[in-house]
Amino acid sequence: MKKILYSFLLLSSATLFAQKNTATKFAVANDIVGTVDMFTNYKKVIQSSQVYKTQAALPQNLKKFNSLAEKNGLTEFKFNTKQYNIDSVPLSDMNLQYELPKDNPVFIDGYKIADSNTLVFGDILAKMEVKNNDGKKALFISTKK
Repeated sequence: MKKILYSFLLLSSATLFAQKNTATKFAVANDIVGTVDMFTNYKKVIQSSQVYKTQAALPQNLKKFNSLAEKNGLTEFKFNTKQYNIDSVPLSDMNLQYELPKDNPVFIDGYKIADSNTLVFGDILAKMEVKNNDGKKALFISTKK
């Protein structure tokens, strides 16, 4: 009986952790992934923003971020100047830092990003940990501390 209960608790906690955080509103600026809240801190340099409410509404240049637009859509920010740099890092570097294969998929708030060459805003890396995902180790990033 204890084994069954323990197995159930273990499975429930793994399932709960892997769920997508529907409160996360992703945004993209200059092909760098972050959240809407992170980019709005740069109001002075934002030229425009466009909200795409569904995956189908995404323009061709944002189709690679299709999985992030699943629940809350995706916001695209454009900055006033091309010279403005955002602190970013490729997910492949984060995989290597955690001794995972460079091309491993990464999960941000439960959303899978298969392309490890994707750049992410440095502020998005609030909490990171390696967990098992379908029998393989993967990096899970939480945007909340």
